[in-house]
Amino acid sequence: VQDVSTSWARGSRGDEGSRRHWKEEICRILGEIQAPLSPLLLRLCHWMLPKLLSHLFLSVQLQRGQLEMVLRAARTPEVPLVFLCSHQSQLDGPLLSFLLLSQGIGAPRVTVGARTSPGLRSLLQSLGGIFLPSGMAQPWSARDEGLPGAVLDAYVQEVLRSRQPLVIFLEEPPGSLRLSDPARRWLLRVLRALRDGAVPDVHVVPVGIAYDVAP
Repeated sequence: VQDVSTSWARGSRGDEGSRRHWKEEICRILGEIQAPLSPLLLRLCHWMLPKLLSHLFLSVQLQRGQLEMVLRAARTPEVPLVFLCSHQSQLDGPLLSFLLLSQGIGAPRVTVGARTSPGLRSLLQSLGGIFLPSGMAQPWSARDEGLPGAVLDAYVQEVLRSRQPLVIFLEEPPGSLRLSDPARRWLLRVLRALRDGAVPDVHVVPVGIAYDVAP
């Protein structure tokens, strides 16, 4: 936050008051992107999700070969994991989070679409969900994304540097063959982090969830 606010204040030739203004605005944007993880909610959901799945599905099958690939990638030192997944259902995010957490990989940051009620948004943020800031909710374009884009760049770089797993859904449910606008924005941040040297490398891991009948 300090680095971005100093940069923007310098760009606007501002004084200490200007830096304070930019810092407050940056903190507001950051609050739209994420919230602190809630260990209590994570443990509660970790306990409740298997019970919910047993009521929704006849069975849940895990491909062992893919899990071994994920665990092998997670053991590579100093290289963050970025999971790319097609989006079939709103349950995809909780399912992936549950799996990664149960295998000792850690609670991932999971990208969530903008069409979410405020109450659900607050809950998902406490469980690791991350959102595009409101200034970037409009359809994708090549124009300058301004301060929200700069904050998002810095945020993704910090997530990767701290080796928090990052899950990016490639489209909005129901699934389509076209890359969604939010996915383009998140993927651009990963590419910029590599280009700017924020991290030396990234493990890109494709994962998939399939349903006989999508919930």
